[in-house]
Amino acid sequence: QVQLAESGGDSVQFGGSLKLSCVVSGLPFGEYCLGWFRQVPGVERELGAIAGISDSGTTSYADSVKGRFTSSKDYAKNTLYLQINSLKPEDTAMYYCAAARSCANVVRGKASYWGQGTQVNVSS
Repeated sequence: QVQLAESGGDSVQFGGSLKLSCVVSGLPFGEYCLGWFRQVPGVERELGAIAGISDSGTTSYADSVKGRFTSSKDYAKNTLYLQINSLKPEDTAMYYCAAARSCANVVRGKASYWGQGTQVNVSS
């Protein structure tokens, strides 16, 4: 059974930092493309990944988060991370991790597996 479990969400002030984690189980971690998505309450989830990392470790980011978000992964722990710096109120959202064999599918939001999300709240 495939499971993706996010954690690390919190309520922080403008300019703060957070590190989100996503523990992946039930699939060959090193063979999947992984991504982070977010959804604001009452709004549809952003279609594209805000951050992605390929099976080989190549990262990509949406323009809206470039320079502030960093995705990484630990093969020994089967864990995906998202370091978020210089948080802004508009970063307030539920953050999800997702996995797919194809990075094209992850980027387009058509991942095969999804976590339940972790909430990030940023106050001004």
